[in-house]
Amino acid sequence: MSSRQARIKKNTGPRLFIQTVLARAYPRIIGQQREKSWMFFDIVMPLLAVSAYVFVYQAIGAPEEYVGFVVMGGAMTAFWMNVLWSMSSQLYWEKETGNLALYVMAPNSLMAILLGMALGGLVATTLRALAITILGSWLFQIPYQVTSFWQLFLVFTLAMIALYGMGMLFASLFLLLSREAWHLSNLAQEPVYLFSGFYFPIKSLNFWVAASASIIPLTLGLDAMRQLVFESGAALGFLSVPLEIGILAILSVVFVTAAKYLLDYMERLAIREGRITESRR
Repeated sequence: MSSRQARIKKNTGPRLFIQTVLARAYPRIIGQQREKSWMFFDIVMPLLAVSAYVFVYQAIGAPEEYVGFVVMGGAMTAFWMNVLWSMSSQLYWEKETGNLALYVMAPNSLMAILLGMALGGLVATTLRALAITILGSWLFQIPYQVTSFWQLFLVFTLAMIALYGMGMLFASLFLLLSREAWHLSNLAQEPVYLFSGFYFPIKSLNFWVAASASIIPLTLGLDAMRQLVFESGAALGFLSVPLEIGILAILSVVFVTAAKYLLDYMERLAIREGRITESRR
């Protein structure tokens, strides 16, 4: 073996996977710091929507807990928007800009690339959600009473795993549907706000409607977090917190596994036929 060959060391397996995740997360984290105006509007605009719902609830004399529900729901919209536009539609946009072929030809997996995008977006989105929660709580004087910090952390973690797993699954579906990805993203935005109970307790819906909406991880995630954070949250909860944690764990496994299978299928299809990576206008 020559000295040149001895110096070359190719990373494979888990090491390559982790390096890909970190490398793809880096530009998203740094990019958020370069355009400060985006952070301002990403915080202010959701606060305006939150304020509108708060004033409506106050005008009709709704229970005080509803104000806290609205603020928490407004903070969680940041995660849904990040999944919808920065993950689900991502591979489609990469195809349009000509980068998808490079991703497919690279020795790393598409799942590692999408996971890096998710982690990079998750850092910035978490900061925005915290800012919305802090400012909303200060503006509307919302009292919190956390009953279990470890359950709250577990619910949030499982909800994010399931949500971003669903985002990776949708990334493949949107890519396979080509230009319909844009329309599907727009179509999915408002219905999820309604059926996930962003601004009201999901228990207010019909049981079977709420049960069907539970396929969206944010539905049960929001419901469980509200039960754990507000004093009367348990009375307005859809299901018990332990049951919702179990369902979120199942959704996490299902979505991540389905995303892995569909991404592998799409990658094989792109290598074999080349029609997925080709932009046809």
